[in-house]
Amino acid sequence: MSVAYRKVPPEGGWGLLVGIGMAAMFTVSLGSLPSFGLMFGDFLTALGEETGAIALITSCFFSALSFAGLFTNTLMKKYSCRTVGLLGAFSYVIGSFLTIFVRSTNELLISFSVFQGAGFGLMIPVSYTTFNAYFVEKRVVMMSVSQTLIGLGTMFYPIFIQKTMEAYGFRGCMAVLAAVNSHTLVAMMVMHPVEWHMRLVPVEPEEQQMAPEKIVREKPDRSDENLSHVSKGLGSRRASSIPGLGNWSGPVVVSDSTERDKQPATKWQVLIDFLDLTLLKDPIYVNIVLGISFALYSDLAFFTLQPMYLFMIGFGKPDVSLIIAIGAAADLLSRVFLAISSTCLNIKARYVYLAGALFTILARFAFLFVYDFYGMAIITAIMGFLRTWIHVPLPLVFSEYLSQARFPSGYGLFMFLQGNITFAVGPIVGYIRDVTGSYTISFHCLTLFMAMCVLPWLFEIVYLRLKARATGRGEQNVAAVAIPAVKVETMAQEDVCK
Repeated sequence: MSVAYRKVPPEGGWGLLVGIGMAAMFTVSLGSLPSFGLMFGDFLTALGEETGAIALITSCFFSALSFAGLFTNTLMKKYSCRTVGLLGAFSYVIGSFLTIFVRSTNELLISFSVFQGAGFGLMIPVSYTTFNAYFVEKRVVMMSVSQTLIGLGTMFYPIFIQKTMEAYGFRGCMAVLAAVNSHTLVAMMVMHPVEWHMRLVPVEPEEQQMAPEKIVREKPDRSDENLSHVSKGLGSRRASSIPGLGNWSGPVVVSDSTERDKQPATKWQVLIDFLDLTLLKDPIYVNIVLGISFALYSDLAFFTLQPMYLFMIGFGKPDVSLIIAIGAAADLLSRVFLAISSTCLNIKARYVYLAGALFTILARFAFLFVYDFYGMAIITAIMGFLRTWIHVPLPLVFSEYLSQARFPSGYGLFMFLQGNITFAVGPIVGYIRDVTGSYTISFHCLTLFMAMCVLPWLFEIVYLRLKARATGRGEQNVAAVAIPAVKVETMAQEDVCK
């Protein structure tokens, strides 16, 4: 009698390398963003372009990232996940090496924003897709470990850049960073299809009756497991590349694409299906997208301009790099705190995000009244601690609201809109800084963008709670009227029976 098996994710093994690869990719990619002013501040100052150029370059970076992330869906339908990841890694490394030879803002815009931004945008969904395929039961634990490694790497990144800049100068530092960024190639090479490493476990008789189509009657050879990792059998034209993170507790949204798939699709309908533009009819989804987009832009722009501001008020490079490292250390501590607290407390990710944005506004007001090293280190640590509350819960905010089937398209649409919003509003703050010559006004503008996340979300929460309370009272009134009516009807029936 043949033994029945079923394939399950490895929950370890090669998946540990996948987790390390994902952490390495995010460390070298994200580590450069808070240190952008530290890396290119003197270079742009020599060109006579400071804040405006930084705002434009970072805005274009995230715009390229969003476009690349959006079209990853299409690429992954034609090529393997690892191939798309390697394409992104090559683009990122090419941009890193081109940065060594930049002589103007336009050249930096192409090397950093276009090549590195697009490469990073391709590697993000590939990393999440592969990671979540390898871990199901241990996903939360392993994601927490990976996030801790990312925080640990980014903590030492600014100190590493400052020491390298002192030892080798600007172009020598860029050459060293290009070599470090080449590790993204190794990170993408370990993103094997999960079918190569699936475990076979014996199947109980009850499971054979419940899901007979998933049963393997004999233990197959390894060659039989070399299947495509891309989902097959999706009836809709809408593709999926970014899997959900965390628990799915959102409402079930039924897609209407099945009916349309039976009819020839127009070009406009293909675009609607590809981007899932029907989500834009949902005011709550739109409020989530706009709020997170403004908050992310405010956060990234603030920490990009902070080194330039610290230089202006008299801090030296060693002090600035140490302050940035302290903020990164607080970020790491906050990631560990969130990982531990998530096992004890059940708080919605959106409430965590809202609290992070609200307290960040308060911390930024205090930031503008601090001028000494120790005070600046403390307030930067507070903002670094709160920064985790804005970045880590981000995908969970969408997974709480959207159904699992609609999360990929919803998150992809968010990436697209967020990148374009950043591209549109990014140069504004830099222009204000160059015209007014004041970092204080620029920081107040960025705080206003953070408030554009907090205020609409608070309004939505209050409105929905008042509406739910009014609906509950209405149901109670209906029940109060219905119960006597039932009693009267029952008494009448009893009289008839008598």
